[in-house]
Amino acid sequence: MISTWLTKTFDIKYPVILAPMFLVNNTQMLIEAYNSGIIGCIPSLNFRTAQELEAAMKLLTEKCQGKFGVNLIVNKSNIHVKDHLDVLERNPPAFVITSLGSPEETIKRLKPKGVKIFCDVVDIEYAQKVEKLGADALIAVNSGAGGHAGNIPTSILVPMLREHCKIPVISAGGVGTGAGLLSSLALGAEGVSIGSPFIATVESGVSEDYKKAVVDYGAEDIVMSTKISGTPCSVILTPYVKKIGTDQNLLESFLSQNKTAKKYVKMLTYYKGMKAVEQAAFAATYKTVWVAGPSIEFVHKIEPLKNIVERIVSEYQIAFEDLCKRNQS
Repeated sequence: MISTWLTKTFDIKYPVILAPMFLVNNTQMLIEAYNSGIIGCIPSLNFRTAQELEAAMKLLTEKCQGKFGVNLIVNKSNIHVKDHLDVLERNPPAFVITSLGSPEETIKRLKPKGVKIFCDVVDIEYAQKVEKLGADALIAVNSGAGGHAGNIPTSILVPMLREHCKIPVISAGGVGTGAGLLSSLALGAEGVSIGSPFIATVESGVSEDYKKAVVDYGAEDIVMSTKISGTPCSVILTPYVKKIGTDQNLLESFLSQNKTAKKYVKMLTYYKGMKAVEQAAFAATYKTVWVAGPSIEFVHKIEPLKNIVERIVSEYQIAFEDLCKRNQS
């Protein structure tokens, strides 16, 4: 066991969150995560209806003994947030990670139910805001994260948040090895959120082409694109992404900055982008937009989720022992 605030809070062996990944995570992955000694989180948007989300919450509560989390997109681009919040109030998970908006309503409704509220943050200003609202922990989304990444590397972001905030910090992004886990904990994180390496797992519900891309491509093949949601998002530089480019066109960019139009343009861009990601995730197509982060560098085959956890833990032990030996010499 590796003891931190995260492991003690959720009674897990290792301070690792299976990061919420749009369309990738499913109930089986969360069950396997918990059985492997870590804790999983799933985006509420991975379910098409509130009824499907509710059914999944009941299944996970039974199979994971309540030890799982749900990710909520809490800004206006998510038209389902109210219904999903209603479901989670009736079926409280162990924790909720809020993204892309204010967590105030989520905190107000779910904390009384015993739900821990974690908030994605990329800087001090927003971190202090959510801390004042009552967040239980910060998910420090660094520049190595997959999907909507931050701008600051973990070596700076985690100590910076530790210095200016009092609640626990969990590092999100760039970890795919045990040495990476050790490094994050040494910086002051209470755990890490790992996503991209788990795309290429047997339990993952995405297409074999997506999984194979995670194996075949590496860190140098990750680029930032604004075409999916209007906000920079890390994707694999496939031939199709090369063809369409990674920046919004002039009209999209102009409308996104127009005060009157930007809210509706952002919602439309988000909707179109998610549909493109959904198409690529589940079907082989020449129009492939695969979301991933640079930690795919450490993925060399498709394997069971538990094998990845065991490898990271084994590497952590080796890195820790090596560090101790060097300190003694």
